[in-house]
Amino acid sequence: MKIFLDTANVDQIREVNSWGILSGVTTNPTLLAKEGREFKSTVKEIAAIVDGPISAEAVSMKKDEIVKEARELSKIADNVVIKIPITPDGLGATKILSSEGIKVNMTLIFSGNQALLAALAGASFVSPFIGRLDDISHDGVQVLSEIINVYQNYDFETEVIAASIRHPLHVLQAAQIGIDIATVPYDVVKKMVKHSLTDIGIEKFLEDWEKVKNYKK
Repeated sequence: MKIFLDTANVDQIREVNSWGILSGVTTNPTLLAKEGREFKSTVKEIAAIVDGPISAEAVSMKKDEIVKEARELSKIADNVVIKIPITPDGLGATKILSSEGIKVNMTLIFSGNQALLAALAGASFVSPFIGRLDDISHDGVQVLSEIINVYQNYDFETEVIAASIRHPLHVLQAAQIGIDIATVPYDVVKKMVKHSLTDIGIEKFLEDWEKVKNYKK
């Protein structure tokens, strides 16, 4: 499973990318608003840091306008992927863009039916929001499983991005059912590294090293 970082914070992206485990980044208008930076220049900077798909969201709602906006966004960098919410106009735009070789990440997916339509329209990625499903007492991980089963039945090449990740368990559950990608907030990916027994082990090793290094030959 590949790990994407779900943020528009360039410092966080640089840090996690330095670990050697990062395969891409997803952004959205909310994440960009938090940073208080200009949209296109921020996406361009991110695309230069991470050698992988960088999702930038189109905000137009009509098919022709979505296509126009997506074409402009795709010029920012070769690895930019266009996020488009699933709507009838979004599907129509995705069909056109995919035929032009522009990759689409169809977002705000909440059901297997939506994911099926996105794949049929030619989306390169779909982003089911599992945390938001959990918020309304639906099983987000179960929806991921349903999408994987549908895609395997028909050999769709569309990759599934587990999105709206709330905690490390979501990442593990996604990995256990074979999801292609999890897009993870910075605080969650930091928690994935940590374990109390690791901390205790390191402390003990360093404590013992202080004894060993003073031993005489």
